[in-house]
Amino acid sequence: QVQLLESGGGLVQAGGSLKLSCTASVRPFSCYSMGWFRQAPGKEREFVAAISWTGANAYDGDSVKGRFTISRDNAKNTVYLQMNRLKPEDTAVYYCAALLGAHPGSTPGQYTYWGQGTQVTVSS
Repeated sequence: QVQLLESGGGLVQAGGSLKLSCTASVRPFSCYSMGWFRQAPGKEREFVAAISWTGANAYDGDSVKGRFTISRDNAKNTVYLQMNRLKPEDTAVYYCAALLGAHPGSTPGQYTYWGQGTQVTVSS
């Protein structure tokens, strides 16, 4: 069974930083593009960032450009989301997702596997 497990969420003050991790059981991990999405209460799931299967190319959603950085370590089967200068509007459950292929997408339907999510709450 494929499993994606997120960690690193929590409560942080506006302007602070958090680093999320997602460890995946998909094999081979390097054959999957990886993405981060988030979903706030009453909102649709929103694209945050994605990274190609080699890690050479990464993409950020408009709402997080310049603040969040996605990276991956294929040797550790792990993808990361470094979140800096957090804003209250970043509050959401953050989900890790895997897509089989070299090129990541920006819509949830393109992803095959999903983690259970980790809560990020940013206070004013």
